[in-house]
Amino acid sequence: MKKWLKFSFSFLLIALLMFSVAACTNDSNDKTKKLQKVTIGEVTRSIFYAPQYVALAKGYFKAEGLDVTLTTTAGGDKTMTALLSGGIDVALVGSETSIYVYAQGSNDPVINFAQVTQTDGTFLVARDKIDNFSWDQLKGKTFLGQRKGGMPQMVGEFVLKKHGIDSHKDLTLIQNIDFANIANAFASGTGEFVQLFEPTASIFEKEGKGHIVASFGKESGHVPYTTFMTKESYMKENKATVEKFTRAIYKAQQWVQSHSAEEIAKAVAPYFPDTDPEIMKTVVERYKSQGSFATDPILDEEEWTNLQNIMKEAGELPKKVDHKTLVNTEIAEKVIKK
Repeated sequence: MKKWLKFSFSFLLIALLMFSVAACTNDSNDKTKKLQKVTIGEVTRSIFYAPQYVALAKGYFKAEGLDVTLTTTAGGDKTMTALLSGGIDVALVGSETSIYVYAQGSNDPVINFAQVTQTDGTFLVARDKIDNFSWDQLKGKTFLGQRKGGMPQMVGEFVLKKHGIDSHKDLTLIQNIDFANIANAFASGTGEFVQLFEPTASIFEKEGKGHIVASFGKESGHVPYTTFMTKESYMKENKATVEKFTRAIYKAQQWVQSHSAEEIAKAVAPYFPDTDPEIMKTVVERYKSQGSFATDPILDEEEWTNLQNIMKEAGELPKKVDHKTLVNTEIAEKVIKK
């Protein structure tokens, strides 16, 4: 009898343990199932988008119940194609792309809902070292610019014009090289000046391939350079998801604002495995010092106006669009208040 009781007790204990493990596993699966999948398409991989990588690295998206997948879609046109076709849910790209889509008569316009960067992120790199640089030194030279119609190129022309330089008359402008190949073209000998993003600009400087002489971000002022956007239909159908997404980004923006360049560089390092830690620190410090990282996700009307002025100056504004038509600030404002 005692042996039977001992056997029964052991059996019961094992059964309870198995049930507990199963329950924990099911609970874990339930939590996983509750995570809302969101796919981001970033226009390029750049330290310029540090808040996005911080949100991923620090688990801010997951804390909001989001399972975020990040993919790099090289170029604004490819990024927007992926968004419109449903290949991605959210795009991180220049706000000008939403205006281009709207001007084409889209029935499902693309809405900007969270700003990430608020200045241009490119730098003017000279092939030769220049101790006392002035913008008029570009006159008569070959300038390797960015893709026509994109924010980098439009800001570049805007800044040149600000300094009395007609980019189509006063210098030889090359802008027909694919975005991914611009740096390689300069490194192989094309042009005397080039407009580059980081960390490429700093890497070139370290390797002696070029020298940073000016910042387009400092020259152009505040502009909604890179924002998270999605289709209006997605926003209506997934309002809670967009709010959670924006909250995660705001947490990351606040973290970036309150931490050092070294700490930020360390946090985003997993997304730049081939970049020298010291280069990353230098790049982050450069962007922080010129106020490139937006401190909150609100894209205000003044920035929107500045964007369209730059597009107009470049001859690339298809039509003027009201701020409220393509920008939703309600979600960002709600997130900040909370």
